[in-house]
Amino acid sequence: MFEKKTKSYTDLLGKTNRIVEGTTIQGNIVSPADFRLDGQLVGNFETKGKLVIGPAGSVQGDIICKNCDIEGRVEGKLQISDLLSVKSKAVIKGEVVCGKLAVEPGAEFSATCVMKPQVKPISQPHEPVTEKTA
Repeated sequence: MFEKKTKSYTDLLGKTNRIVEGTTIQGNIVSPADFRLDGQLVGNFETKGKLVIGPAGSVQGDIICKNCDIEGRVEGKLQISDLLSVKSKAVIKGEVVCGKLAVEPGAEFSATCVMKPQVKPISQPHEPVTEKTA
């Protein structure tokens, strides 16, 4: 009569997972939803949403996500498909590949950085192109 439905990815949007200050995780984290990290992660992190690393948060490993706000420490490779926002007290060491980058004054950004804006495909003309001879 009352069946409990499993929540889909779209239901998870707007909900945030959280690792609180004082917590240390050794291993990889994969999450479809947004995530806030105020503790320590020794391992890789992947999400389809947004990652926020608070002032007490730190990551030693690779990060793959859509958007990322960093106030804490990160050491590793970051692959951010959209916006990486580096706050004034952040410390980043490693490699960064992102779509857009915002760095506040005071941040320590000791990383190589490649910005790759989303490439739009070239639209095909409606009429076939024919060669003309002289």
